[in-house]
Amino acid sequence: MATTLRRLFGTLGVLATLTVSASGQDITSKDLNDGLKNPARWLTYSGDYTGQRFSPLAQITAANAEQLAAQWTFQTGVNTKFEATPIVIDGVLYVTGSAAPAVGGVITQHAWAIDGRTAKQLWHYQRPLPEGLKVCCGLVNRGFAVHHDRLFMVTLDAHFVALEMKTGKVIYDVEMAKIQDGFAGTGAPLVVNDKVIVGVAGGEYANRGFIDAYDPATGARLWRTYTIPGQGEPGSETWSGDIWQRGGAPTWLSGTYDPALNLVYWGTGNPNPDWDGEIRPGDNLFADSLLALDPDTGRIKWHFQFTPHDTHDWDANEIPVLADVTIAGRPRKVVMMANRNGFFYVLDRETGKFVLGRPFVNTTWARELNADGKPNVIPGHDPTPEGTVTCPDWYGGTNFMSPAYDPTSHLFFVTARETCARFVRRPGATSNVGDRTMGGTVAPHNDPPRGGALRAIDVTTGERKWQIPYADAGWAGVLATAGGIVFSGDHDGNFFAADAKTGQKLFQFQTGAPLFGPPTTYTIDNRQYVVVPSGATLTGFALPKKPTT
Repeated sequence: MATTLRRLFGTLGVLATLTVSASGQDITSKDLNDGLKNPARWLTYSGDYTGQRFSPLAQITAANAEQLAAQWTFQTGVNTKFEATPIVIDGVLYVTGSAAPAVGGVITQHAWAIDGRTAKQLWHYQRPLPEGLKVCCGLVNRGFAVHHDRLFMVTLDAHFVALEMKTGKVIYDVEMAKIQDGFAGTGAPLVVNDKVIVGVAGGEYANRGFIDAYDPATGARLWRTYTIPGQGEPGSETWSGDIWQRGGAPTWLSGTYDPALNLVYWGTGNPNPDWDGEIRPGDNLFADSLLALDPDTGRIKWHFQFTPHDTHDWDANEIPVLADVTIAGRPRKVVMMANRNGFFYVLDRETGKFVLGRPFVNTTWARELNADGKPNVIPGHDPTPEGTVTCPDWYGGTNFMSPAYDPTSHLFFVTARETCARFVRRPGATSNVGDRTMGGTVAPHNDPPRGGALRAIDVTTGERKWQIPYADAGWAGVLATAGGIVFSGDHDGNFFAADAKTGQKLFQFQTGAPLFGPPTTYTIDNRQYVVVPSGATLTGFALPKKPTT
């Protein structure tokens, strides 16, 4: 069956090209380092290496945002949630989609090239997936990386694939890990120093997470860094027995990069099993951590663990955001993260030392951090056989949804979730690699009632400056622009533009489905577009065209 699917995959990859093809381009390392200097482009998952999702475009402002209107829609026909960020290159959007059953019931993964003016499909890549997928949290994919004339993606069966940008044809297909061992791929790769760096999903299955680097020309693996240290390695003392071999710490989102320091920043996920902490005593490094890695070797230069001995599934797979700010009168090179555990953190990105941190949602398990950034834990919040109520819930105070940062105002914008849950521990988790091993169960707890908001945080103090409240906890990411606008959306399907200084809504559009991905912006013919994923659809917005004379 697998051989048949692979042959079918190769055939579909070739036949995906339509009569109109995307233009071939040559995206160099210099282009990637330049980031958003060319606002007609969006070359990485976060727009540039900083992870700020801050565009220099200023055509849309507080004075005219109410004039925004939908210009086009692209219907994928894949009826699952859309979480990807398009790569945008000179008028063409390259975007990965979710997977869904196709003809014959075979689950098929998708990607497209789309005309950024009209949403006309230029090519459509389809990849049948084998039986036996082990995917915990949706058949999703979050985007491409690009280098020279190639696009790179990971797949739900834990493969690393290169496509020809012009046609969507497959160049190579490399297996990263086996699905039998509980691995999958969902995050967007990151190209750094002529290497494609990718993570892996699978923290709810008994396995050992890792980060890989591949040669973009050949697909050869250049290095692998495990996120759970082996016996005798630094951090191994935080594990007991042999459970480190199945300790989790997946790397299922993308990272960021500082070219001056030559450091890649990548978050890691929960230890396994999720809710049975008694079977894995210790801090369980490097789960729930931010890793700073040498991209040339994969060596971990420093780490910071947000939630030692996590028993609530509070992955640190959020986007690390890089910035230069002055805090308490001292200029700092920092990396910031709004963490799933409910705290906002600012770290020194050269050393990993804690600078400041404060809760940005209701956190009943800990109210403050100590001088080293470790939580002052309130006793009585570990899961028990009877169940223990804790806030935030297992999806966290935020999650994969990308934040944004405005360096002109030092405001950090994040989709915040106000949620609680009852956590129940069930001892006796299986010890077989690849088995789903949760170590218990969870259920929502609605006292206090669920809610959410887009929140603006002053990164120099950690204080909240404004918020746009939601009726329910949302999942949309955020985009900020030099026009003083923040773009995001709620779980009721409302896409909106707001004043970045005040949080006042300036424009709103009902998309018809919940938003699970962040907006993206680019220009074509000096006209600024904002594209937002919603349900199975992409919609492009812009201001009215100026009349020609």
